[in-house]
Amino acid sequence: MDHSKHKGIVVFSGGSAANSLVDVFGAVRENRRCPLSYVIPISDNGGSSSELIRVFGGPGRLVRLIPDANDDADDSEKAAIKVFFNHRLPKDRHEAKKEWLQIVEANHPLWTNISSAKKELIRSFLNMINFEIMKRLRPSSTFNFSSASIGNLFLTGARLFSGSFESAIYLLSSICRVPDHTSVIPAINTNFTHHISASLADGTTITGQNSISHPSPPQPTRTSSLLEVPSTTTSSSYPSTVPTPDPYKEIHRHTAAPAPTTTHDDTDTIEDANPPGTHPTLRQQNISFSKTLSPSDDLPARISRIWYINPYGAEIRLSANPRVLSALNAADAVIYSIGSLYTSLIPSLILKGVGEALANPRIRWKILILNALNDRETGPSWDAYTAVDFVAAIAKAAAESRGVLKGEVPRSEYKTYVTHMIHLTGPGTPRVDKEVLSELGIECVRVYGRKLEGEEFVRYDEKALVQALEVLMGRGKDGRTVQRSRRNTSEG
Repeated sequence: MDHSKHKGIVVFSGGSAANSLVDVFGAVRENRRCPLSYVIPISDNGGSSSELIRVFGGPGRLVRLIPDANDDADDSEKAAIKVFFNHRLPKDRHEAKKEWLQIVEANHPLWTNISSAKKELIRSFLNMINFEIMKRLRPSSTFNFSSASIGNLFLTGARLFSGSFESAIYLLSSICRVPDHTSVIPAINTNFTHHISASLADGTTITGQNSISHPSPPQPTRTSSLLEVPSTTTSSSYPSTVPTPDPYKEIHRHTAAPAPTTTHDDTDTIEDANPPGTHPTLRQQNISFSKTLSPSDDLPARISRIWYINPYGAEIRLSANPRVLSALNAADAVIYSIGSLYTSLIPSLILKGVGEALANPRIRWKILILNALNDRETGPSWDAYTAVDFVAAIAKAAAESRGVLKGEVPRSEYKTYVTHMIHLTGPGTPRVDKEVLSELGIECVRVYGRKLEGEEFVRYDEKALVQALEVLMGRGKDGRTVQRSRRNTSEG
């Protein structure tokens, strides 16, 4: 079917959390018969991705859009390929490498039910990344396969072969037969990962997505930078934080002054994809981290701003991938998905061009799906984010993208970037002040969630979320108008 005449949906993906909603967005797309685009950030430097970035210098991320198997003749191959690319190697470093060798040598059960032609095509790129890993092997730098994603390793091999991350995504989509009406677009058109920093309300600066988002054990490094960033840490829990009273002032001072003499530290003896003098935090592996928070893991203050940095820590302003802007210009619905607000959503929204596109009134629905819980980025419990705070953060990022931000965004402009909100009610969910949001011109829809056994919090029910999205956009299967049901209730 030709979808070119139908207005599309653009989803700003919230990282791994948004993977659970892929079927939801797919169902809404199918009912509306329109194109669907996922915009993914490339600033992730945690988990197994951090090792690919450290050694190869580029993004490697698998978006789980591989369609489920149907009743086709090759049903078993579809299922096998989905399992294959979503497979992660063991956490134990030695067991991980052992299993990796079984995969590249085609001796692993994961290859069962994958045809010979596809198997050899996939193996060629896995063997390429394996060759590149061996070629870069040094006493000071060895690749750690712990918890590595096969999909990410494939994407990196394809990127190194083609010289293009988008080409690598296209190849993976072709092998997995992701429908052409669904596209995955990197937020920035680049072969390299761009890192982010965050400033907190108390003047602290945190460098790197993983350090912002997840508590991790202190990793001692002697900070040494071309920018002479002070090495004093504010807390043993934040090995990558340094006090900067005014991040704007610090950035201008560093970029205007001649680069001082570099003092090499231990990180400069490591042979990896990072140039000498790179901020030490960006050279850490960050493979292991905890997503379970305790009060000691709280950030000392709220995040006030996110920006991109070069390898040495200086701020840079980047333009959005032209394909992202094209998708936004052809869309009438934008969805801000669940996930980490400041490290999954905001990095895509602050890019030049995105804010202007979002402000276009031709986009009728700008829907925020509110997180089920506040995390490290939107806590702590004594100052947890409300629904209005989430909207304010999105509006601020979009305004900064447009270059019009001077202080805080007026509340009257929030509806320029967020018109609707879907939320849950239950233990730990962010507080939703429906009267305030209504005064701001933002309609709210509450959906009923579900609890998994052993969990204290509620999750979104997929059927309820599909219905809520269709209610807001007023269109279901065959273009019929969708009525509100008992599964969701309007609060707007």
